[in-house]
Amino acid sequence: MSRRTPILVVGLTAAGSDDLPPALIERVLHADLLVGGRRHLAAFPDFAGERLAIEASVEPALTRLHAAWQNGEVAVVLASGDPLWYGIGSSLRRVFPPDALEIVPAPTSAQLAFAALAEPWHDAVLLSAHGRPLAAIIPAVLTASKAAILTDHHQTPSVIAQALIAAGLAPDSRCAVCEQLSGTKQRIVQAALTDIAEATFDPLNVLIVWNDHPRLPLPPGLTDKAFSTEAGQLTKREVRLLSLAELALQPGEVLWDIGAGSGAVAIEAARSCPTAQVYAVERRATFIGHIQTNLVRFPAPNLHITHGEAPAACHDLPDPHAIFVGGSGGRLAEIVALARHRLRPGGRLVLNLIMTGHLAEAVQLLPTARVTQIQVNRGMPIQSDLRFAALNPVYIVVWQNEEHHD
Repeated sequence: MSRRTPILVVGLTAAGSDDLPPALIERVLHADLLVGGRRHLAAFPDFAGERLAIEASVEPALTRLHAAWQNGEVAVVLASGDPLWYGIGSSLRRVFPPDALEIVPAPTSAQLAFAALAEPWHDAVLLSAHGRPLAAIIPAVLTASKAAILTDHHQTPSVIAQALIAAGLAPDSRCAVCEQLSGTKQRIVQAALTDIAEATFDPLNVLIVWNDHPRLPLPPGLTDKAFSTEAGQLTKREVRLLSLAELALQPGEVLWDIGAGSGAVAIEAARSCPTAQVYAVERRATFIGHIQTNLVRFPAPNLHITHGEAPAACHDLPDPHAIFVGGSGGRLAEIVALARHRLRPGGRLVLNLIMTGHLAEAVQLLPTARVTQIQVNRGMPIQSDLRFAALNPVYIVVWQNEEHHD
């Protein structure tokens, strides 16, 4: 068997080979196989061996590299910045053991961006939107005071800025777009988020976003008296806390609160998980007013109010990871059917019911659901002693979607 030579993985900046030491350039030029993006390969016009450009899929390159490694050929992979930071390094490690790779990184584009701005970055969140859904990026930016985001031809600074504004980040948030870093065409554009959303930039860039008001999770448990409501129509604090625990809302997820009433559950959910998106659906105009009043008292920019009746009012909402039903308006069967259809795999449906007839209907509709009866007694002073006042018992019905969408 031929002696296996470790694959040399070289990180490049926009300066190409100009930033590399002569000894490393010589090693690249004397390789049998040179692999990289077309821009990377162009940095070595004098290379005489086999060239392999990485196109949409990296798999053909990995297959050829594995054959070269097994046959004892000298192979070099060219990459951007640090290959182990959102780069080809992770793909190479899927195929090769650590001792099969010799990695020589360049500064990451994020590192170069912060250097160009003379901005400390030990406290920054480093993200990549390159070939990744924005749903995984936006929540992290909202909770960070400072973020660096790699972009691509589709997830441009403009697209990302628009998504951040839609998610509630202040339009006047400070930003910088750092183009062609370390190259002769390097350009730094500092502007407000709203200006970035309307501009175009060189494809090779890093977006830096400063967030003066990062969203921090606030534990639920507000008192009932804190909320604006009427006729006592409110999910009581103790039941609210248990229901939120059953909903188990996670960062970046979507929650529907159907029959939101005064919005207590929706507001507590939105504040405790500030990167989730919460949709409060309520058919009564009076209670829409209460939700709006409560949002003034307890701001939650990730809470969206929908005035309408479920299930029709939920048609245009994104598919949820969790659904809370505090009131069905006599349409329990339709709402349950909607939940079964729209909940994502692993999604949670939590019903709060007070009528035994509704409970019987729910159990028939959801035979695998878990049912708990909650009886809360609150201590109240009486003269120099204490008595307990009982609240109406509540049935909490919990069902999880184990099926996959078609």
